[in-house]
Amino acid sequence: MNSRLQSLFDSIETQRHLLLSALKDLPFEKLNQHLPNKWSINQIVAHLISAEQLSVRYISKKILGIHQTNDTGLYEELKMILLQISQRIPLKYRAPKKVVENTLNEQDIHKLIGQWDLVRNDLKNILEKIEDHQIKRGIYRHVRVGMINIQHAVKFFGEHVIHHTPQIKRLL
Repeated sequence: MNSRLQSLFDSIETQRHLLLSALKDLPFEKLNQHLPNKWSINQIVAHLISAEQLSVRYISKKILGIHQTNDTGLYEELKMILLQISQRIPLKYRAPKKVVENTLNEQDIHKLIGQWDLVRNDLKNILEKIEDHQIKRGIYRHVRVGMINIQHAVKFFGEHVIHHTPQIKRLL
């Protein structure tokens, strides 16, 4: 795997393990408790998994034609900065309809952990296929900022967790 991709992947894996280690031993009731029109902790985790799963599926299709795509540049770097900022400010965003429709309705944290393990394994397998000269190729279409590269996609997965962490902390 490209060393930059390996570093990004290791970073989001560490982040994920820290989050899940704080949650895995909590009581079922705590993990599934929610206020009206608010997600429970498990629903937030399921949302994170579903968003990544759909993204990984998309990337796995786009990687088949990676040799036909163009490199990203300064414009995409600026879009990524804006995306990072948007994930760190305390604003609510409506989840994309496709993500909502595909969000797991799982109440067992251990099953959610297993599902996220599978998604991250699929991501790792994709990252291992990307050659060094392809890491800037635009192969991921983010719903808000459009086409970005695989490094941006992996960074976004981490930013997405950062965005939802305050929600989880409030529920704890």
